[in-house]
Amino acid sequence: MFILMAFSLSASLIFLGAYIWSVRSGQFDDKYTPSVRILFDDKKDSKKTEPGEQSGINNEEIK
Repeated sequence: MFILMAFSLSASLIFLGAYIWSVRSGQFDDKYTPSVRILFDDKKDSKKTEPGEQSGINNEEIK
């Protein structure tokens, strides 16, 4: 039982060390997405606007 616990602890420490090393060496840096971000459409705001606000006409000019 103690041998299995020691083996699992050492294996988990090895995997933790490999993960920390890969994060520090830049293995998870995303270099692809910023280059194609320009191709995606921007999300438009769904704010409700008053009439005439989109065309640049003030409400006073409408009256």
